[in-house]
Amino acid sequence: MNVTPVTPPRPIDVAAVFPQLAPLARTATRLRPRPGAPTWHDSSIGGPLLWPAEEPWPYCEEPHVVDGINPALSPADLRLERRIFAASHGRDLTPEERETLERIRPPRTYPVRLAVQAYDGPIAMLPVAQLYIRDVPDLSPPEGKDLLQVLWCPFDHPIMPRTLLFWRSEVAVTDILDTPPEPPAVQFDGYLPEPCVLEPEQITEYPDHLELSEELREQLKQWSVPQAAEEDMDPGTYYDCVLSNAPGWKVGGWPAWDSTDPSPQHCSECGTGMEVLMTIATFEEGDDAGTAGLRTPTQVLDRTPATAATTRPVSR
Repeated sequence: MNVTPVTPPRPIDVAAVFPQLAPLARTATRLRPRPGAPTWHDSSIGGPLLWPAEEPWPYCEEPHVVDGINPALSPADLRLERRIFAASHGRDLTPEERETLERIRPPRTYPVRLAVQAYDGPIAMLPVAQLYIRDVPDLSPPEGKDLLQVLWCPFDHPIMPRTLLFWRSEVAVTDILDTPPEPPAVQFDGYLPEPCVLEPEQITEYPDHLELSEELREQLKQWSVPQAAEEDMDPGTYYDCVLSNAPGWKVGGWPAWDSTDPSPQHCSECGTGMEVLMTIATFEEGDDAGTAGLRTPTQVLDRTPATAATTRPVSR
């Protein structure tokens, strides 16, 4: 039986204990991707996009280079490999399956020699997400739009995929592109999305501790000592892990800063401060197999209040 996931309530109303946090509260919509078979008219991760047949599909024109240590595979081979592993779960591989897997990833000889390979010409972008405003209340679309589409290049530029955003009106798309082009290769397996349906849930979040004043951070740390002891946790991370913001795929809310310190982000064109539009996460909570959505590095897409269409990759 499928049970819709729900974020458990915080064990403590942290804004009541620290009123300084109350004005910093933001709503976020957790997307909760799960493997499925979405259609053009569904909100999805890695599903088909409601793309106008008359509109050119986006391509990345930047250089694309990979080395021989991490072989770039075609989307077709990656999907075939995933189907074989899913079908053989709990049993031995058949000789045919083993032969196919060895064709996709030939056995290596050691020592591995670096073999740089460049891909000539533009690379077709891959669909990452399609979100309808009816499903995701924390989307703030431009006037007259009710659909957000996110695509990226399956190669690093330089350390994250190059990402594009498109806002659309669903009713304006009458002739749909049913077979979009695909790239010849994907630099890393995790850059190819698995088709997923969504189970959106709206929650309230507070900033990462690194975005708070030093005084408030110290107060939170000292206050967290007995709380963390009950959960056998580090008091230095208790607030971020339990009380601040949620993990996984989401729209809006606050970003986490696990690997880097916060830094001001402004629109390169108008200088306006940017807010978080969407977080693309490596794993979804409770998905130990990494099958929900993408197996990717976390990426945060920012937006300016005016256009909501500026992107910036951020490591988490």
